[in-house]
Amino acid sequence: MIDSQKFYNLLKNEEINFFTGVPDSLLNDFCMYLSDNLSNNEHIIAANEGNAVGIAAGNYLSTGKLPLVYMQNSGIGNALNPLISLTNKETYSIPMVLLIGWRGAPGTEDWAHHKKQGEESSQILKTLNIPYKILDTTMNNKASEVIQWASKTAKKNSSPVAILVKKRILEKGEKKNLLLEKSELEMTREDVIETVIRNVPKNSLFVATTGRATREIVEVRNKLGFGYKNNFLNVGSMGHASAIVNGIASGEKKRLIVCLDGDSAAIMHLGSMAIIGTSGYPNILHIILNNGAHESVGGQPSVGQIINFTGIAKNMGYQTVESQIETRKYLVETIETLIKNNNLSKPKFIDVYIRKGIRNDIPKLNASLNEIKNNFMRIIKNTKGSEENEKY
Repeated sequence: MIDSQKFYNLLKNEEINFFTGVPDSLLNDFCMYLSDNLSNNEHIIAANEGNAVGIAAGNYLSTGKLPLVYMQNSGIGNALNPLISLTNKETYSIPMVLLIGWRGAPGTEDWAHHKKQGEESSQILKTLNIPYKILDTTMNNKASEVIQWASKTAKKNSSPVAILVKKRILEKGEKKNLLLEKSELEMTREDVIETVIRNVPKNSLFVATTGRATREIVEVRNKLGFGYKNNFLNVGSMGHASAIVNGIASGEKKRLIVCLDGDSAAIMHLGSMAIIGTSGYPNILHIILNNGAHESVGGQPSVGQIINFTGIAKNMGYQTVESQIETRKYLVETIETLIKNNNLSKPKFIDVYIRKGIRNDIPKLNASLNEIKNNFMRIIKNTKGSEENEKY
């Protein structure tokens, strides 16, 4: 592993002084170093990777200096449009260094949703004519050469270059567990998930967002004796769980569809809330599990508990309450109010403040994604939505 301060200093030696991006587990220690040591004028955690490219481009326009954008390789898709139509040599020709965590790199073990992206990452960069070099465990002593190459090439070409970072280079290989930290907040994410499941109609459908929520909903439903039943687990495509729910609601009108979203995920594609809020699907219950952090990639801060999600949702057309929810009692009362006093034309929204952390004995997700999809579709097809509306 390369020491994060040393890596930062190597970048600073090349006059790279501005950083933006979306935190990634393979860049975890470096991302944490930036969050802990730089001001808002030097470092901005972006909503999504395309947003980060735009921020970096703007910084270059105002300073003339080379910026750095960090991301997981799954975020390249979000970044494609601005990389092609903003920074490309044929458009505005804006230089920047892309520091990309290479999940699912060929020859490494990883989750199914990282495999294809890992196989194609280098090819995508080639197709975009973005020069790149790879940092792996054989190159710990060559980081300086790679950074110097990146700086020189980006400036010479006046366009982006990339550094693909494999495992164990800018992270220790041990994520911060963030085990249920002490907090004035009453509930954990798992507490909220169980409370929701116990207080919505029995035949409700659930879509869980990327990260630890997918593991915890399976754990809770296993405990209640229902396993994967009625669940769609959005293990990839961060930020799109609510859009999936919106699409499900277009075809499933009778059952309640619960979106268990994360604050960072919701912020990533916040515009989805505007489409849901004006969709007229009253059987959507959109819940933000808001811990104010990018927890599953290291705990870097998000703006989730700074912005007013409830006010945003209300102004986008949701039926909601007056503010965020911080207690189990108020959560139960709110669910009952929103479901029983049903507005027939509006989706429902709840922002729940939770403690950071996860139990250390929550098992990792071990399931066939195709089986999850097929079971979910089979349940929708074979079970009448008007039946089994009692609570757990």
